[in-house]
Amino acid sequence: MTAVRRRWAGATELDVELPDGATMRALAYPELVGHPEPGDRVLLNAGALLMGLGTGGYALVVALPDRLPPDPPQAADTREAGHLVKARYTPLQPILLGVDEEASPHHELLAGAESLDGMPVVTADLHSALPAVLAGIHADAPDARVAYLLTDGGALPAWFSRTLAGLADRLAGTVSVGQAFGGDLEASTLHSGLLAARHVLRADVAIVAQGPGNLGTGTRWGFSGVAVGEAVNAVATLGGRAVGSLRISAADPRPRHRGVSHHSLTAYGRVALAAADLVVPDGLDRALADQVDAALAPLADRHRIVTVPTAGLDAALRASAVPLSTMGRGLDADHAYFLAAAAAGRHAVRLAG
Repeated sequence: MTAVRRRWAGATELDVELPDGATMRALAYPELVGHPEPGDRVLLNAGALLMGLGTGGYALVVALPDRLPPDPPQAADTREAGHLVKARYTPLQPILLGVDEEASPHHELLAGAESLDGMPVVTADLHSALPAVLAGIHADAPDARVAYLLTDGGALPAWFSRTLAGLADRLAGTVSVGQAFGGDLEASTLHSGLLAARHVLRADVAIVAQGPGNLGTGTRWGFSGVAVGEAVNAVATLGGRAVGSLRISAADPRPRHRGVSHHSLTAYGRVALAAADLVVPDGLDRALADQVDAALAPLADRHRIVTVPTAGLDAALRASAVPLSTMGRGLDADHAYFLAAAAAGRHAVRLAG
């Protein structure tokens, strides 16, 4: 490596020079590979970068072959520091302390936890919705305690997200669930993560969304956001109140994502078997509003379609602590998308009372 470009919580961005003299931008997770320094040789995985995939644009540091990180402090035959293995059976699998396992100080609390006690939970398809949902919550309730549940459909390390790093002081905490890792708390399932958000972090509202790097094949079922429907089911199972953030856009160049994205329609219309409040912001352009109404009509038998006033939400979005961007489009370029997410946050915090 030749230089450190910048650092944020859990990640270091580097400049790397290749043997042929070409340069490349790379990302290291010090918890996994150690702290790179100028002059270090680095082993890179550059597959996604070379393919030109949309999120990140990084080669990823697999190892510092001449300066490996120290072994973890715990003995290999103990579980005192945790035994949750994530990114399982990959070379960099981390071993972590699960929030509810026996070595955790929260084990006894969570062993008896069965209910979310009606806590509103906003479910969203894309990571880019997170700051907008949070803006909608805090627009009406600036002191509300909000937990973020990082699911494993996108980036697995919480450290990848600069958005999350920038929102850390506005969240009660992050719970990384499933194969995702790097949050303030680690949970093996979304169910245990939701219970931890409620009972350990004492959240008033929770937000469930994948990390950066949405997966999609352009088919009805081939996208990581189907997990949104499963999240609705989990919330209902645990006695929470699911609030569906809809992926609404008039700006997406792909017809399947204009109006209400087919991702939202499949997740809420086909995967979610329990009822949710599906939030539509008022004041949409008439043509877009008509598209949205028509798309949601078949979902009204199962879900509650809720129109939420948006006064003050534009200002809240513009005051976001982190930049707003979805698929390369900012707030003004795709206003309806961010407004819909903020409206879901507003509705959730009003349910919380």
